[in-house]
Amino acid sequence: MNTQSGYFFDPESPAEMARLINLDQFVTRNMGGPLVGIADPSSLHTIVDLACGPGGWVLDVAFAYPEIDVAGVDISQTMTSYANARARSQGITNASFGVMDIKQPLDFSDNTFDLVNTRFLFSVLQRDEWAAFIEECTRILRPGGILRMTDMIDPAITTSAACERRMELSFLAQARLGYGFSPIGRTVGVTSVIPSLLRNAGYQDVQNAAYALDFSRGTDAWANVYRDAEVVGRLLQSLLINTGVTTAEEAEQLYQQMLIEMHADDFCGMWHYMTMWGVKPQ
Repeated sequence: MNTQSGYFFDPESPAEMARLINLDQFVTRNMGGPLVGIADPSSLHTIVDLACGPGGWVLDVAFAYPEIDVAGVDISQTMTSYANARARSQGITNASFGVMDIKQPLDFSDNTFDLVNTRFLFSVLQRDEWAAFIEECTRILRPGGILRMTDMIDPAITTSAACERRMELSFLAQARLGYGFSPIGRTVGVTSVIPSLLRNAGYQDVQNAAYALDFSRGTDAWANVYRDAEVVGRLLQSLLINTGVTTAEEAEQLYQQMLIEMHADDFCGMWHYMTMWGVKPQ
């Protein structure tokens, strides 16, 4: 955990930025596009992506819908600078990026956006921060606007014993640091709670759509998920040790064994995530 920012991972880490660039691409592709679930994207005029990272989702929307103004904010100067540079290099003029800490009151006026989007905040927001965050999202949404949140059901269900053990330890470490909603640290737990949080905040027509990404050996997704596992595995090492869920020796052994087992010809893995959305009352 980055103790200065309060985030699970260091938001200025080059390794984390590279991981998120890759994650943006294969997650959106697996979902079928950046605005899946939105019945009429042409009705949207202003969109913001909160904790946008290196900006992949924002740039995808801005490119596909040049008539929509799309903003992205993130606590990371490194990632927003990269995203702005990429927008300029691609000639995308309807995308903009700025530095903002989404754990604090958002620097936007009331009723500003038609759509507020988030992705994978399970490692950003601690369990006691979600309700206040949704309240802020509601404030900056126009009446009739949509809050759309994509997050983790589980990072993977696999045939690798080392991978399964690493995930078990990471869930427990997250729970000890106040992340997720599992009372015993068995899962991430956020997707089971977000729809209720939306309803409690007054959202109407709350819906969800689940996605499964097959990253078994030999699939197109395997290399992408393997690279993600390499980076996350390294980033998690100190966290697992510092929270006391394992030793340095076990953490390193499991990391190396996980990579070996993911290379096996008979390795199978499935990753599940979900998009949830609701409409702010008029």
